[in-house]
Amino acid sequence: MTKDELRQKANDLPLAPGVYLMMDKTGKVIYVGKAKKLKNRVSQYFQSGAAHNVKTRNMVSQVDRFDTIFVSSEFEALVLENSLIKRHMPHYNILLKDDKGYPFIRLSKEEYPRFSLANRPAADDAKYFGPFGGRFETRQALDAVLSALRLPTCSRKFPRDIGAERPCLNFHMGRCDGFCRKEMPKEEYQRRIHQAVQLLEGKSKQLLRDLKVEMEAEAEALRFEQAAAIRDRMNALAALSKKQTVIAGLCADTDIWGIYKGSGKCCYAVLHMEEGNLAGRETELFTAPMEESEEEILSALTAQYYLPRAILPREILLPLDTGECESLSEVLTKRAGHKVWVHVPQRGEKAELRAMAQRNAQEEAERATTAAERVAHTLEVLGKMLNLPQAPGRMESFDISNTGKSDIVASMVVYQGTKPLKSAYRRFKIKDLQGHPDDYASMQEVLRRRLQRAVDGDEKFLPLPDVFLIDGGETHARAALAVTEEFGVSVPIFGMVKDDRHRTRALVTAEGQEIGIVGNPAVFSLIGQIQEETHRFAITFHHESHTKSTLRSALDGIPGVGEKRKAELRKHFGTIRAIKEADVEQLTAVLPRNIAETVWKHFHTENV
Repeated sequence: MTKDELRQKANDLPLAPGVYLMMDKTGKVIYVGKAKKLKNRVSQYFQSGAAHNVKTRNMVSQVDRFDTIFVSSEFEALVLENSLIKRHMPHYNILLKDDKGYPFIRLSKEEYPRFSLANRPAADDAKYFGPFGGRFETRQALDAVLSALRLPTCSRKFPRDIGAERPCLNFHMGRCDGFCRKEMPKEEYQRRIHQAVQLLEGKSKQLLRDLKVEMEAEAEALRFEQAAAIRDRMNALAALSKKQTVIAGLCADTDIWGIYKGSGKCCYAVLHMEEGNLAGRETELFTAPMEESEEEILSALTAQYYLPRAILPREILLPLDTGECESLSEVLTKRAGHKVWVHVPQRGEKAELRAMAQRNAQEEAERATTAAERVAHTLEVLGKMLNLPQAPGRMESFDISNTGKSDIVASMVVYQGTKPLKSAYRRFKIKDLQGHPDDYASMQEVLRRRLQRAVDGDEKFLPLPDVFLIDGGETHARAALAVTEEFGVSVPIFGMVKDDRHRTRALVTAEGQEIGIVGNPAVFSLIGQIQEETHRFAITFHHESHTKSTLRSALDGIPGVGEKRKAELRKHFGTIRAIKEADVEQLTAVLPRNIAETVWKHFHTENV
């Protein structure tokens, strides 16, 4: 379909809630979204001149057709959207994990039921719990539950192998009560399985209360050995929520979320709280388009995290308002069978817990992000800010420095990635404007000489950069653009605009379009560093040039002191003041005695 046809189809949609699926030419679903009013939301994608971000523009450019599914309420749209994302795994959606990351625990339906892991529920009359987090963590949690309840984890089949062999090593290590022995009743096995089910259904408090009653009954009957065994199981079960993330999540009555969008890595952290105490922490790294806001990312993550789960906390604290707290509360309440309150705490202890979760997410993301990833991310962000076809690899920056009408110089600083390439730095003395300062004309002369050297094949000025950065505003950038057009060069040019504290606050095109950089700390720091380095290099060269010209003019007209001897004096004494204060003996270290006496008299004539 053409864009006009897509726009017309979108405009024909009703103002009703639903889900939409964007598809490419092959019919593959590339994006799934939801809307309170489908017409308004979908038509926005195909409006002329719509201010979409880079990700959305790329997605829309690939859309060939779209489908919609109408629902009766907003929270039904939330559930359906999550289901379709899991089914199609669209490229432009934020994806938490694929199906392999959500294992279930399966309990078989047989005389002696056994636990195992499964990728997804099947229609086999078995009981399924989950889905849980990672497969490895879920296996560890299941093993811990079986060990705490001393249930078998071996490959023996019951009742077939009961009494067939001696108990395995797990029995002798105290990890299993040896249900393969004939003296162990089936009823005890089934009671332990029921206790494991209670734990996996989030009923750990009820389970511990039941075990306490059982322990006290055994003690009253003077069966102290059995009472001690139950006590040990209680202690093991109580410790599970402190050690196993999966079990901690089931036992928690409050989840506190933190989210961090870093340079190269994003991370969420969930703190599981039980009766005000920290029961466990869960973190996961994920990728998200840099154009997505934290609110959008959090909205996608929380839906994908909670909607597949059967066991849910009573309270979920979010760090940001996603605009969907009410809808998510409604749908989770219906799934859980109890009230689930999703909200953003503003003050007090809950706000402090939210800040703790945020720190956990940030520290985990920063720890996992390499220096190379930070650099790549910063350059990628800068490239997209400047609308470059790719991240800039080489950048050249120019600045002019002068003292009134004299000693006009310029500097060219080169950055390879985010690091200065000092071997490629170049200095220029302005030749055409001596005695007539003009920053714009000076910038044009420097850039013209730089490009001419490149045209002549001078390797010191090759290759051309991916971007020119000019110290100054729109007019400076426009002056530089005129030179590149003379040479037929299409290197993008941006002026570096300073704020009242002399920090580079924005970049500006020759057409006057400002690009703010303050909002991205990494880009702001990089551009500021480039500007400061360019200014430093220009000022240093100017001071050197000015010092030399001052020495040269002070030594002019002294008989016997030509350019060679001026250079020797400058090299030996450094400053004109040092030459003036030197006596004849000191001057003879550089000059013949008769010339040294002439120089001394030149500076001390008035005192003789």
